[in-house]
Amino acid sequence: MTSTQAQPPDDTSLEAQDPYLLDDDSTTKFLNGAPWKRYAVLGDSIAQGVREAVPGYADSSWAERLAGSLRRVQPDLEYRNFGERDLVAAKVRSTQLEPALEFAPDLAAVLAGGNDILGRSFDADAVEVELARMISALRARGTTVVTMGLFDITQSPYVPEKYRPIMQERLRVLAEHTRAVSDRMGCLYVDLPGHPAGGEEIYSQDGLHLNTRGHAVVATETVRRIAEHLGNSA
Repeated sequence: MTSTQAQPPDDTSLEAQDPYLLDDDSTTKFLNGAPWKRYAVLGDSIAQGVREAVPGYADSSWAERLAGSLRRVQPDLEYRNFGERDLVAAKVRSTQLEPALEFAPDLAAVLAGGNDILGRSFDADAVEVELARMISALRARGTTVVTMGLFDITQSPYVPEKYRPIMQERLRVLAEHTRAVSDRMGCLYVDLPGHPAGGEEIYSQDGLHLNTRGHAVVATETVRRIAEHLGNSA
């Protein structure tokens, strides 16, 4: 006979002190009336939730946090994450769109293009086309779609100096194209590039991803954008 020892709960001691985060009561108030019951996430490592754990913040991705927040008002919410790291936008569409549509979400987050900017060349128009194809298919089925611009990770101390100028420019262009297709197709765009947390300690040491504080901020900003859509913003 074997026994298992219960795992200690995540250390969340710094979350209540973080000026960029919402407490549970505020989150519930912001999401009051949220109608969604099937929530899907499509994309790359950002969608998948790749992260580095840091003390004081729950080891949860932004997408997991959002699912938990939505369940405060829709306890039976079903959540499916199709995200996979290292995929360019075209591969996200070709491998994830069909199974996501089969899941039949009424709320979906689509994040793609972050790996495209890491290539030798970057075709922002092609990324926008792929985003549009995914968004169009989801919107045609009545799905509310969330998109987002990315934090300027070149502010991270872990990004080599020689790569910062080109990465910064490509991130800017990607955000512009993502916002454009989102506005055109009626998505909820989460504007992270200008967020003040972008200049703080929210990045993983790999120079590519966010840490758990960064994920907490993304989740909060997504809640705020959804609240605005619902008419619940403060």
